[in-house]
Amino acid sequence: MHRYLFRVARPTLLDGHKFARGVQRVRKHNYSERGHSSQASSSSSDYNQFGTWSLSASQSVQQQIIDALHFGERERASKMLLKLGHGDSCLDADSFTFILEYCARAPDPMFVMETWNVMKENAIDVNKRCCRYITQALIRGGYFKEALKWLTFLGENDRVNVLPMYNMYLQGCGNARRLSDADCCLELMESRLLGKSEITYWELLKLAVLQKNLSAVHEIWEDCVRYYSPSIIILRKFIWSFTRLHDLQSAYNVLQHMVSLALANKGISSLRKSATGRYQSSRLDIPIPLIDSIPSERLQLKNEYSLNSLLGGFLTETKGGFKQQNMSTSYMERQSQQNICRNLNLDFIDGFPVDSSKVGHNIKTVGRGFPNREDMCGSNSHMLPSVIASMIDGEYITDTPERCNQLPWEMKKTEETRFIPLMKILRWSFNDLMQVCAQVDCFELAEHLFLQMQVLGLEPSLHTYDGFVKAAIRRKGAAYGMRVIEGLEMRNIKPYDETLAALSVAYSKDLELELAESLLGALSHRHPKYIHAFNIFLAACNIVDKPERAIHMLAKMKLLNVKPNIKTYEILYSLFGNVNVPYEKGNILSQADVERRIKAIEHDMLKNGIQHSYPSMRNLIRALGAEGMIEVMLQYLNFAESTLWHIDSDQTTDIYNIVLHALVKAKQCPVAIDVFKNMRLCNLPANVAIYNIMIECCSILRCYRSACALVSMMLRDGYYPQMLTYTALIKVLLEKEDFDGALSLLDQTISAGIQPDIQLFNTILRQAYSKGRIDVIEFINGRIHRLNVQPDPSTCWFTFSAYVERGFHSTAMEALQVLSMRMISTDDASLLENHVAFEELIYSEKPDAEAKIVEIFRDSQEFLATALLNLRFSVITGFSITWSPEDNPWSRRISSSYNSQVTSL
Repeated sequence: MHRYLFRVARPTLLDGHKFARGVQRVRKHNYSERGHSSQASSSSSDYNQFGTWSLSASQSVQQQIIDALHFGERERASKMLLKLGHGDSCLDADSFTFILEYCARAPDPMFVMETWNVMKENAIDVNKRCCRYITQALIRGGYFKEALKWLTFLGENDRVNVLPMYNMYLQGCGNARRLSDADCCLELMESRLLGKSEITYWELLKLAVLQKNLSAVHEIWEDCVRYYSPSIIILRKFIWSFTRLHDLQSAYNVLQHMVSLALANKGISSLRKSATGRYQSSRLDIPIPLIDSIPSERLQLKNEYSLNSLLGGFLTETKGGFKQQNMSTSYMERQSQQNICRNLNLDFIDGFPVDSSKVGHNIKTVGRGFPNREDMCGSNSHMLPSVIASMIDGEYITDTPERCNQLPWEMKKTEETRFIPLMKILRWSFNDLMQVCAQVDCFELAEHLFLQMQVLGLEPSLHTYDGFVKAAIRRKGAAYGMRVIEGLEMRNIKPYDETLAALSVAYSKDLELELAESLLGALSHRHPKYIHAFNIFLAACNIVDKPERAIHMLAKMKLLNVKPNIKTYEILYSLFGNVNVPYEKGNILSQADVERRIKAIEHDMLKNGIQHSYPSMRNLIRALGAEGMIEVMLQYLNFAESTLWHIDSDQTTDIYNIVLHALVKAKQCPVAIDVFKNMRLCNLPANVAIYNIMIECCSILRCYRSACALVSMMLRDGYYPQMLTYTALIKVLLEKEDFDGALSLLDQTISAGIQPDIQLFNTILRQAYSKGRIDVIEFINGRIHRLNVQPDPSTCWFTFSAYVERGFHSTAMEALQVLSMRMISTDDASLLENHVAFEELIYSEKPDAEAKIVEIFRDSQEFLATALLNLRFSVITGFSITWSPEDNPWSRRISSSYNSQVTSL
């Protein structure tokens, strides 16, 4: 937005007569902003009591014109309008009010201009209602340029208060996202020295939020507090703006100013309810500077008691506001608490802030007492849900008559209604800040806000609990949020469906499917936005490989009439596209089952009017490739090329990557080569994964020359060989039984600065085992030990089996012991330190010793249980264990053999 949008325009002080008259117009405008037609007819009757037209006749003609417009008879309506204007009567503005009101509602900007021309020909002065209706009709009809010209004309009429019309224009610009027109309007307001009312500031705030311009909101705040004493209503609007832009610092400070006004009982009498049920400030909204009405330092956003100091410095300033740091500090330091509460006339009782001016001395003895700071943070922070539940149940804030008489929010029935609007507005502002705490992962502030609401006597609403639970879930986990929900259920309070959906999403991400499903079943309204929670649940079913639970949830979705979206089908293709478990090849039966499932999903997509997306097609092609359905997969590849033309080249390359991987896995090398050539002809970029797959294809064809050509193409495209590239090249040499070339390429990999992983070594060990090359096996094991690479069960198996098949049983057992110990740890000192605990499990004579080993190390270090079982097998077969691998004969022999081979090379 241009520089004019938030330029400060100082309001001018009119002369006394015009100023008083303007005040009356502003007040009248505020109270009749949404007046009904009956008010207009009453005014017309008072004015036209001596006219030649009666009220019923004027109203009848206007109604006929409105009926003609309603039925589309514009020509007849125009003729009747001209007849009304040329009639022998004493016409005034009220003779056209109903027509203008209809045009504003329709909207019909063209006919409203016809009406205005008739009024202008008859020299009829417009009143406030006519101006409002004409402005609304032009704005709602999209005629912003004409509306601005109309506002320029109104500015020349000093009998009309034009500022509300300009506010209406700014509101229309915000609704239609016409920021350039808003600039022109503000420039016109500045040239005419109109000033700004609180409604103007509110419209400017909405425009700034629409632009996501946080600095503009700060400029509006500075301008507002320079000329005004902000009311509770406009403070609420600023809090809304700061929270929408995630500026916790500023929103919190404005909220604390609202709290201070509430504790001082200020601003309550100036609140009223409009005809539409909205709370408004009933005081005069005049664009006149009120610089001396309130100290400027009192409203500074960056005051001494900032949010950062209050919460122990866990926020850092960023470009878009403030972001929480991952610090282990408590959510509120005691000294900072005392500072901010001293500013709000609050004291501390057992570490909990209370209003000292309203609470008696006996508050300490009420109930069970307030929780101290150590119970609310630090190591006992998990107790907060029970603390909140206790507050809900009245354990910390009881309803005894003596206490009710002392608290400011517990008053007589005659005075309670005065505080209802203020309490509602305060609660809304607390809720705005609570919701943004959930969005930016600021649970400490959410805790503080919740406790402050308790102190102020603000009964938390379901919206409050919604924000608090979401913040708790992000920081403390789903179980923590569930305990808060249980506290609500103890009071027979049902939380929002959105709260339950958020909690279900958290449990689904934790793979707690039972709880996630029960929470989804508790939803009372089937809003389309809750499909996100169902999709996360289905994705969790895919992760844990439980399609039967997903089928149950799909049936429940159909029963609840929750319509799936494209994300749902993307997950379904991944979930039900594979019939067999991983590493199991497809057969005729499984392929027929997959085809039936895919047709059912596609039929459901067609019934709901949903077309394939890139992720759905990718998951579908991947499922077909995993089942070995090559022909069907290629058909869908052609279908994707013809329908998904809008996807970018990287996404198309990803689909080709899946297809080529499936073809090479199925050993369909000629087809893979054709697909790769077609891809190159279409100028689609190949990535590292595709080059590695095609080099793998060369290993099947045993063509090292083609593999080198692919590496050359890869380098020309700007990609450097990676671990998978060298592994694929080594496979090509191994298929040709060129072990010397494979070992030489291994040395080249290490010299290139690439640390080989155990999978690369296992690739060589597998081929050496199949060909009976004990020398290669010992050389690779020596290299594994020298590079300090931890072996895995495949390493043990290939080495052990190679010795056994050649009849070297003792050597095989020695190698199994060494490799198993290095699977536990590559540090000999660590093995010696923990060998006693390991020996208790290895030498155990209990029948369930093996099951106990598996159970103990189920969630522990990878392959640790396998290593201990290998050592137990060695003991059972009668071999002793030496917990120093370097003292093992096999280890010493392959070390010396490796050194000699390296020296000879």
